Amino acid sequence: MHPYKRSQRLGVLLKEEVAQIILHKIKDPRLGFVTVTDVKLSDDLRQARVFISVLNSEERELSLQILNEAKGFIRSEIARRLRIKIIPTFEFVFDESIERGFRIDQLLKEIKKAPEEV
Repeated sequence: MHPYKRSQRLGVLLKEEVAQIILHKIKDPRLGFVTVTDVKLSDDLRQARVFISVLNSEERELSLQILNEAKGFIRSEIARRLRIKIIPTFEFVFDESIERGFRIDQLLKEIKKAPEEV
């Protein structure tokens, strides 16, 4: 028996494949520098939530819109590349964890700089 669920193993594979498709197959010049940070699959493997990060925060909404419009193309590419019975439907969402991490780091630096009040 595997130490983790099939949806987690397939999520890792989908993360790599979706990143390659975005990098090499989607030719929209408006698409910013996008990084696929994670893929969460439902237990029945029918829905995949793809978390992305965009380098330029001004391009975030446009990049999400472009990827959500191209999700049919991405799904067909996944069907060609992988031999799985059920091809999940994709939903692209922005990954807030990176921004949250920067904010926490900034707060910790501010605390360190502040003079100790005793």
